[in-house]
Amino acid sequence: MRPGVSALIAKETPDWGPGKFICRPDLARFRRAYVEALLAEERGELGQLERQVAESFETGELVSQNPVEMDEADTLGARMADRVASFGGSWTFILGFSVTLIAWMALNVSGLLAHPFDPYPFILLNLVLSSLAAVQAPIIMMSQKRQEEKDRRRAENDYRVNLKAELEIRQLHEKIDHQIARQWERLAELQQIQIDLLEHRGEGRG
Repeated sequence: MRPGVSALIAKETPDWGPGKFICRPDLARFRRAYVEALLAEERGELGQLERQVAESFETGELVSQNPVEMDEADTLGARMADRVASFGGSWTFILGFSVTLIAWMALNVSGLLAHPFDPYPFILLNLVLSSLAAVQAPIIMMSQKRQEEKDRRRAENDYRVNLKAELEIRQLHEKIDHQIARQWERLAELQQIQIDLLEHRGEGRG
């Protein structure tokens, strides 16, 4: 058990000490309280993300989320907006739209048609372009807003993962330092025993 968690248990349970046992739910609860204390000491007031990370130490659940599952949770309209915005910003759309404009104007000014459906100054074409811009602009804005939301969720996901990894590494270092300190104490005790034995042998010979 980590020394910090053991010290926290000792504060609440005075008779706690070496050789004592604790059930898993209580141990998980103290681990969460210990993590919350660490976060509060470093970051002050805990936010929702910090509390989620602290809760994961008690429940044992993963804090990371699959980006694919996050995208699948979006609505059909949001996914359609992404596809339309993606197509509208592609070379396929630009080239196809340019060819359509050139063909439209060529048919109406070249004399190939006996009765052009949109003669110069291309009033119908202007109406089509205005309608297309009016529809495409809010779709692009929807897609940009959704992309910002996706970036925010991914950033929160990365923050939770990094924060939990940092806390676990810190607790691991604390445990290693505690083990090293205990080993040094044992080595010092063994060395003292050897010194006592040597002194005892010296007294016996004398």
